[in-house]
Amino acid sequence: MRLTDLDQEDPPVLVQARHGWVPFMDRVSLACVELVLSEALFGGEGRLYNACELPVDLLRKVPEQFQQVPLPDYPMWTGPEDFPVRWFSAPGKLLRQDGLGVHSWLHVRGRTRTDLDAICATIPGRWSLGYTDSLSSEPLPF
Repeated sequence: MRLTDLDQEDPPVLVQARHGWVPFMDRVSLACVELVLSEALFGGEGRLYNACELPVDLLRKVPEQFQQVPLPDYPMWTGPEDFPVRWFSAPGKLLRQDGLGVHSWLHVRGRTRTDLDAICATIPGRWSLGYTDSLSSEPLPF
């Protein structure tokens, strides 16, 4: 946050990107929600997580099959070419789409292995990771 914005009740947040500080979220409360979603997605030591680079022909499939989480689009720290970041969900499924261009990525987590398998079957990309969870794993709390 900028020092000049500290008097605001819910000030805007910036992120340091490769090309300097850029607007991230309009309110710190939204940045906190994004932080919790990111921890839910990337936490858990790779358990029930996968990712794939999305070819242009699959970009439209994500919003067609999953509901967009009502967060505003925001940039990644890597730079404007990775804009926008968008979140999607379905029961037991959490997805983050990074960018809408040639080098877009989809990061996903399932509450159970069945949920994760369903995401990967719905979006037929080249998934990067194998499964590291056992079938007896406790489901995640979302």
